[in-house]
Amino acid sequence: MPSPIPTDLLIIGAGPTGLFAAYYAGFRGLRVALVDSLPELGGQITAMYPEKQILDVAGFPSIKGRDLVEGLVTQAATARPDYHLDRTATTLTHHGDHVVVTLDDGTEITAGAVLITAGIGKFSPRALPAGEGWLGRGLEFFVPSFAPYAGKDVVIVGGGDSAFDWALHLEPVASSVTLVHRRDAFRAHQRTVDQVRASSVDIVTKAEVTALNGNGALESVEITVGGEPTTRPAQALVAALGFIADLGPLQQWGIEVEKRHVVVDSSMRTSLERVFAAGDITEYPGKVRLIAVGFGEAATAVNNAAVAIDPSAHVFPGHSSEGT
Repeated sequence: MPSPIPTDLLIIGAGPTGLFAAYYAGFRGLRVALVDSLPELGGQITAMYPEKQILDVAGFPSIKGRDLVEGLVTQAATARPDYHLDRTATTLTHHGDHVVVTLDDGTEITAGAVLITAGIGKFSPRALPAGEGWLGRGLEFFVPSFAPYAGKDVVIVGGGDSAFDWALHLEPVASSVTLVHRRDAFRAHQRTVDQVRASSVDIVTKAEVTALNGNGALESVEITVGGEPTTRPAQALVAALGFIADLGPLQQWGIEVEKRHVVVDSSMRTSLERVFAAGDITEYPGKVRLIAVGFGEAATAVNNAAVAIDPSAHVFPGHSSEGT
């Protein structure tokens, strides 16, 4: 078996919070490694909505998801991180003044501290009952690019932020967009709902897609409203029904979890020694799940982890603008 890979800080999760944490660890002079179960950097943004305009990152009135990730990757590169992508952290054990994490391919990483920035953990899309067998034949769960929908009749199922964001962005590209939701109330941000209502998108509520039709590829969908089915042309259907989150092996580490989130204190410490957490995966009184909040938590976690790794270090290293 290969020798364990040593590092100062092991970050589990390479989404925005994890990437910023990697940069900040480098700023603190720490060696850093990142593990992520996805094959690409950027977490949920890369996997689910790289084209989405993100509006709540400081300094950017609006920035496309993929551009934000690109900037974070460039920033993180200054720390020369050791990436382990398409890998899952399976076990975590303590050995004196370091932690050993084993990956699903057998790789062992020893670290002075671990920072969990895994967002919601592994995620899988909620299935559309009528869509069984149609994935890749017109049915998709995510919209990583708008170009394939040009000139098509698109039906989107869902009432959350993703459904409305995709409806808004596809409206000028597609031939038509129909949004179907089982209720007449929506979970999406009201501003986006208002924008979609003001567009040409046809919103059908108290309805569900009950059948997909086509010879090989999707040609139409059956939408049932009040028990009455109607058929609409559709060459593409996006099932934006949310996803099922799974913290995976992390739940077996003995870490305190509350409602599928990791409990932390004001220093971002978890219930496990030398293990910190930041970003959407954390839980504490007053927690707000925004990318901007994750960035601040990452800096707090790294600064406190630096002291756990080297007790002679200071929690506050000075401002990055002060130079060396």
